[in-house]
Amino acid sequence: MAEAKVILTKSVNHLGHPGDVVTVKAGYARNYLIPQGLAFAWSKNAAAQIESMKRARLAKAVATREEAVAAKGLIEGSVVEIAAKVSESGKLFGGVSADKIAIALSSKADVNPKNITVDPIKTTGEFAATVALHPEITASFTVKVVAE
Repeated sequence: MAEAKVILTKSVNHLGHPGDVVTVKAGYARNYLIPQGLAFAWSKNAAAQIESMKRARLAKAVATREEAVAAKGLIEGSVVEIAAKVSESGKLFGGVSADKIAIALSSKADVNPKNITVDPIKTTGEFAATVALHPEITASFTVKVVAE
């Protein structure tokens, strides 16, 4: 198998963060990571670029960590109420997506829907959910689904 060394420019799930040097299959790098702007080919001269990316990431991590702590204070233990269309038997028409939950949370803090973890919601009631605000900080909250 041909492999390629690439330097990530953005965070990629299960792979790494900006500035990380990773070895992936050549086709993955050539067909996905590089065209999507998520990475560029590794070279000996890129060491300086890697260092500057890591410094920028550390500075951003400190700032976002403070924001994440503040956001956790607002979200932790709160209840987010979402109204949904319900059939006579109490089942939802469709489900409640992470996007809807993120919109409902936006009054407290901006969160990325991809960082919300919740079991599939198909009925009314209360459901435990968590949101990753930072690699080390998560907040737990309750999603309350009520009939429209």
